[in-house]
Amino acid sequence: QRAVRRKYSMVCGTRILLRKYGNFMDNLRLYVKGGAGGMGFPRLGGQGGKGGDVWFVAKDGVTLKKLKDKYPQKRFTAGPGGNSSVRALKGEKGQDCEVLVPVGIFVTSDDGKKIGELNKIGDRMRVAGGGHGGNYMTDFLPSKGQSRTVRLDLKLVADVGLVGFPNAGKSSLLNIVSHAKPEIAEYPFTTLRPYLGKVMYADHRQISIADLPGLIEGAHLNKGMGHQFLKHIERTKQLLFMVDISGFQLSVKNPFRTAFETVQLLTKELELYKEELLKKPALLAVNKMDLPNSERKWEELMVQLENPKDFLHLLPEKMIPEKTIQFKYVLPISAATGKGIEELKNYIRKSVEEQADFDDKEFHQAKLRRLQATASDSWIEKFVLQQMPKET
Repeated sequence: QRAVRRKYSMVCGTRILLRKYGNFMDNLRLYVKGGAGGMGFPRLGGQGGKGGDVWFVAKDGVTLKKLKDKYPQKRFTAGPGGNSSVRALKGEKGQDCEVLVPVGIFVTSDDGKKIGELNKIGDRMRVAGGGHGGNYMTDFLPSKGQSRTVRLDLKLVADVGLVGFPNAGKSSLLNIVSHAKPEIAEYPFTTLRPYLGKVMYADHRQISIADLPGLIEGAHLNKGMGHQFLKHIERTKQLLFMVDISGFQLSVKNPFRTAFETVQLLTKELELYKEELLKKPALLAVNKMDLPNSERKWEELMVQLENPKDFLHLLPEKMIPEKTIQFKYVLPISAATGKGIEELKNYIRKSVEEQADFDDKEFHQAKLRRLQATASDSWIEKFVLQQMPKET
């Protein structure tokens, strides 16, 4: 018990927490500046070279922590353009500055305006342009390079994101189905940083699953680790809700919630943060089915999920979601005994592949509609031209 209390105090004590979990960063501010243009050469009309650009390039194995440690000043400047001269009337372009960043980066300006995102290895983004070289139009004077502060936010890219309150068993599940090794213990907030695991199948198919910090009521208001969790869930293709069949109570100061109430509260938190999250395909894993009376509670939960509106009165009015989630599959499991784990892995794969087929069909249908619209516009234009009177 003393050891558990020490670990729990480590979770709650901010100063200690930062020491233990300081290796993970999911946001970083950087100063970037494009190179200045080169001077023109008035006597011979020479043009100065363009300044170099600053680029972000997504690379596997890079983390924001490594980036910060390697460049503690967090300043990146491209080279200046070459001056025009008798030997080279057109100055050389300045050297570009390439900054290696993690995959899954969302880049915004310091005032919150979106610049772009890098979702796969090799993606590139120019974040600061070089200045133009001096020429006749500018009285042969160059311009300065673009300079600004940008913010990098890491949002995990995964096939499936685990959604649940603390201690639902998410870390235990990820440990069983993949090679990830998250911390597992008998106290809330075990997961303080995201873990990404790969589910391996016999035919070598892989599906990525993200174990994210547990939500608490009020996460949409950034309570607990609210926004740190919710921003990562945006980049997952599907959601895997996970609840304890016995219910959940964060502390003695918080009300006890049944499994059904837990599902609705999780739904409400996602809805209040960003309603679009509820459009993602979702599965529900009901954990700890090895506990006493779990079968009876399972039957009760299934009745409630089939007719959720009949039971929403159990929740405070402000906690009732506008829409309830229709789960594709609801599965009973026990991460402790392994019961139902193989079935869950199979249904996760089935759901992911069904969605991939649907997205592929939607893509081809959209492409066909664009082609039809282009053909139709071309036909109309041809028809109008035929009706115009011919010049004599």
